[in-house]
Amino acid sequence: MNLVFKRKLPIPQEVKEMYPISEEGKLAKEKNDEEIREIFEGKSDKFILIIGPCSADREDAVMDYLHKLKDVYEKVKDVLCIIPRIYTNKPRTNGSGYKGMLHQPSLNDEENMLKGLIAIRKLHMRALNETGFSCADEMLYPENHRYLSDLLSYVAVGARSSEDQQHRMTASGLNVPAGMKNPTSGDLNVMINSIKAGQMSHEFIYRGWEVESKGNPLCHAILRGSVNKNGNAIPNYHYEDIINCYNKYMEAKLQNPAIIIDCNHANSNKQYLEQIRIAKEVMHSIKHNEQIRSIVKGLMIESYLVDGKQKEDGNVYGQSVTDPCLGWEKTEKLILDLADLRRELLKK
Repeated sequence: MNLVFKRKLPIPQEVKEMYPISEEGKLAKEKNDEEIREIFEGKSDKFILIIGPCSADREDAVMDYLHKLKDVYEKVKDVLCIIPRIYTNKPRTNGSGYKGMLHQPSLNDEENMLKGLIAIRKLHMRALNETGFSCADEMLYPENHRYLSDLLSYVAVGARSSEDQQHRMTASGLNVPAGMKNPTSGDLNVMINSIKAGQMSHEFIYRGWEVESKGNPLCHAILRGSVNKNGNAIPNYHYEDIINCYNKYMEAKLQNPAIIIDCNHANSNKQYLEQIRIAKEVMHSIKHNEQIRSIVKGLMIESYLVDGKQKEDGNVYGQSVTDPCLGWEKTEKLILDLADLRRELLKK
């Protein structure tokens, strides 16, 4: 094999023992998990916002963002459930570019995944201990999930991963919601099959063990738009798109029908300011259709301290080094506006 074996990494149990979750953190995560579960099971009318940087590039800026998010959450927690994005490993379309803190815990240093594993665990722990938020991360590498499994309240499976067998089977063994994005082709049948596989029991090889999953009834859809053969973005957040997805859910007879709308990526054509309009259009669709209201459980929004994106040297504190994000002022206003729209809806 054309591989250089650089270092043997500690197993997840060893890393968890080195950096254990606090008792307060355990209780906070249990409370968050229950609140989120009730939303996906239709027992709560709260609306989910999975919101935060496209990629977590530095601990200090991410924590600054989370403390601001905590302050605004106190104003909206009657109607919104906020799950911050701390995405620590990033897929790259052509293989080049910043791959996240897991690979490169500091933008100015060489890649070191041992340091990265420790850095991402410490960041998620700090988020939980300081703000009470148990966050979301992308399951880019299924076998790495256990390094953070006691800290996360939400897992996303990306558009390029949702067709992969190992991702599907690993998602079936999680005890938190796993969002399956539609593939970049836009084929919703692929996504529905991913959800179905995630909700089933499986036997498979995981981290050198033969394991059996019990099935995850909280596997659900994330609509993120698609790209056609000419490379043009095709959104799928519109009224008719959501009804189409609802109908596919009903045909498949899946458990706990749920859709999260990704307001960025191909839905916005990575025009980050469009996220504001898209979020409000989805809220309008929810207001005018009972089926949409029953199945759309939340939004995914990319947001950081500073508008836009920068080069990968990371010289601008709190600005994304991957996809462009909403800055904080626009983010805070959007959260407050969405809370008002949700309160208006629930009064009816």
